[in-house]
Amino acid sequence: MDYQEFLDSVDREAYHEGEWRWQEGEYTVTRTNHWSPPGCHNGCGVLLYVDKEGKLAHIEGDPLAPFNGGKLCMRCLDMVEAVNHPDRLKYPMRRAGKRGENKWERISWDEAYEEIVEKVNAVKRDFGSHTILFVHGTGRNIGWQLPLFASTALETPNVCNFGFTGFACYLPRMIGASAKMGEMTIIDVSETHEQRYADPSFKRPEVIMVWGNEPLKANADGFLGHWILECMQMGTKIISIDPRLTWLGAKAEYWLQVRPGTDGALGIAMLNTIINEDLVDHEFIDLWCYGYEQLVESVQGKDADWAAEICGLDADDIRGAARLYATAENASIQWGLAFEQQLSALGVTAAACDLMGVTGNIDNPGGNLLIKCAFDIEKRYGLGDFKIPRENYAGKLTLSAGIESSDIVACASSDALLHAVETGEPFMPQIIWLQSANPLSCSGMDAPRMYEAINKIPYCVVADPFMTPTAVAHADIVLPVAMSCERNSVRTWWTPARSISKCTSYYESKSDEQIILELGRLLKPENWPWKDDKELSTWYLTDQYAEGGTRYEGDFEELQARGGYKYDPWDAEYYKYEKGMCRPDGQPGFDTATGRFEFWSWGYNHWGVDPMPYHLEPKDSPVSTPEKFEEYPFIATSGGRSYEFFHSEHRQLETMREFHPWPLVTIHPDAAAEYGIEDGDWVWIETTHGRCRQKAFLFPGIKRDTIHLEHAWWYPEEEPAEPSLYGTFDSNINNMALNFETGQGGIGSGIKSFLAKIYKYQEGDQMPGEKVTREGGWGDYIPGVMAGDKESAEKQAAEGNDALQKQLENARRVQSLKVKDADMQGRNALEYAKEHADEVIK
Repeated sequence: MDYQEFLDSVDREAYHEGEWRWQEGEYTVTRTNHWSPPGCHNGCGVLLYVDKEGKLAHIEGDPLAPFNGGKLCMRCLDMVEAVNHPDRLKYPMRRAGKRGENKWERISWDEAYEEIVEKVNAVKRDFGSHTILFVHGTGRNIGWQLPLFASTALETPNVCNFGFTGFACYLPRMIGASAKMGEMTIIDVSETHEQRYADPSFKRPEVIMVWGNEPLKANADGFLGHWILECMQMGTKIISIDPRLTWLGAKAEYWLQVRPGTDGALGIAMLNTIINEDLVDHEFIDLWCYGYEQLVESVQGKDADWAAEICGLDADDIRGAARLYATAENASIQWGLAFEQQLSALGVTAAACDLMGVTGNIDNPGGNLLIKCAFDIEKRYGLGDFKIPRENYAGKLTLSAGIESSDIVACASSDALLHAVETGEPFMPQIIWLQSANPLSCSGMDAPRMYEAINKIPYCVVADPFMTPTAVAHADIVLPVAMSCERNSVRTWWTPARSISKCTSYYESKSDEQIILELGRLLKPENWPWKDDKELSTWYLTDQYAEGGTRYEGDFEELQARGGYKYDPWDAEYYKYEKGMCRPDGQPGFDTATGRFEFWSWGYNHWGVDPMPYHLEPKDSPVSTPEKFEEYPFIATSGGRSYEFFHSEHRQLETMREFHPWPLVTIHPDAAAEYGIEDGDWVWIETTHGRCRQKAFLFPGIKRDTIHLEHAWWYPEEEPAEPSLYGTFDSNINNMALNFETGQGGIGSGIKSFLAKIYKYQEGDQMPGEKVTREGGWGDYIPGVMAGDKESAEKQAAEGNDALQKQLENARRVQSLKVKDADMQGRNALEYAKEHADEVIK
């Protein structure tokens, strides 16, 4: 593939290079980027065509945008349908009946703001601002705006993804990599270079290990899956680690069909092979690493034969994959959500980072890059939290004295807040604010428990583009949110820095930026000096409360005029650790506690987490609970992405539903035959905790004892009111997920590895929505007990609560220290960890 030839072939005059808006016949064309809503983690360059009536009429990819080079996924190509969909929320609305009845009255924005301000100020006065719980979704579109609003207007530290146990989305990889190498890491497929593959310093990876990730569908966190295909066209080889055969797996040199929840053992065995066969990069280890001797010792006796039995793999395939990765001139690991949705979340993250380290594939061309957000525009979660009154900041709820209270995690603990709602201890949350979040359908593990908990909170605000099951069930006020093409905003998610430009509007919907600006001025005017969204965006690009500001030079209009993107040379540089570009003191090395890549991690140790790679057997599995496996003979995994949907979004769109009309449970044909199940049958999937219904998809690319369920399903075409709630419980895998069940350090959860049974749906079977909203669910948990199910609660009671109480006391102690040092953020906390090594909390 000659990428320079492609660049030279683009008719730049036809695509109005140097312009961001122009006229083409009756259409006004805007060059911009797209991100949520509707949902997306990326920021592809697009050309938006708006007609004379001001409606979005057409979208196409921008071939001048280096990020995507004119390519768009099917969701983005269908954006016109989403933006103009008649089911979008058009006006603010107030609940006019009981919660769950779906009765609303239209109100003005002024009326909505007046009621909200009155409620918020009353709660601040009577209960304290920390009793406000703020929840936002994962679109990466509001990662700085909403935390800023929560901190500086609502003045609450309790920002989290409510119900999402174990911070089980990206955060474990982020903090694990930061502890090991001082920065986050992504694979190098030329995305940091404006000239992309034509940049002379770039070398395509010889091998890419795609681990627990389906990048062609996921396109997650600033990474466009198609980039891997372009590298494959240039000769890159693939190793696929996945319980299901994916498109990339079918093209791989090795497909390691790992048992869900055992990736840590696999990573350790690959390290064992590479170390014991002396395939390591001795120069990198000797010059730049710390703790290698401890790593060598820790993997002894844990070879490919050991892991093969645990993971259900062939030992020779483990060795072969390890050798292919280690002997490549350059190689990278593209990791995914499966890392944190298992109990060994930080263990498998450590293993992957250590594989990069022992082979020297860190910040080299075609390896795993050291990466940060462009121009140091990094602050998102926790932005502005120093402005929260200290007495209210002390009400930030955490369960872990290590990771959560170190402030490398800015969010409050979802489990601690759930416990507060169920017990009123240490306080009862008074308001829950949900913006672009739909926890009942998507992120709320144990959805029936979430339903009961949110209903206990006296006042609920929901802001969203559509009416959702969560809004119908709980909201007192609903605010209509604008979509991507209806807002001015900026963001960084690695590089480049990007802007989006408003080119249309929809009825009375307002952008996230408009909502927080207008409410911020009403609630705390001294914290909200910006006159409009453009000025707010400029502040975020250049200031964001950072000492000395960021490295960005310019403003919103300048970025917009550039076509909406600007690349940071820092991210494009290789071997930054050799050049003094990582450490604050400007010396060569890594921005870690030791200044080196850490095989033995001071951060992990300070958090009370095993500093070496580790494997924890899933809570329920053929190994840990063989008796249960006899009754529930399938290992259930979940959450694989689709081309058509982004989490719980896009279910209203006829085009997407034509491609993907129903939720699918993937079953091996031989297993389905044993249960009399045919392709397309409705099937119950049941655990000891609950059940849901999905349609059978028979596929030989999954093991006979494994099934895969789709997440985040609901049916906008069904009845909104209870007991249906758009059918959100009927196909919801979170009926079977558990709160409070986490890995070491309170990080990771087991939602991709649990035991289940399957059987055919029969006409007349009771639907889960009826069971949850009318009968209280399946009853397999005890409200107020910090356990996911009755079995765990009984075990906790038998063992006594001393350990739990000590954990809570430690969390409170560390929190009190942190209140005095609100500026201890991120890697500063890792420095603190090394300096206070004698105070490790176990």
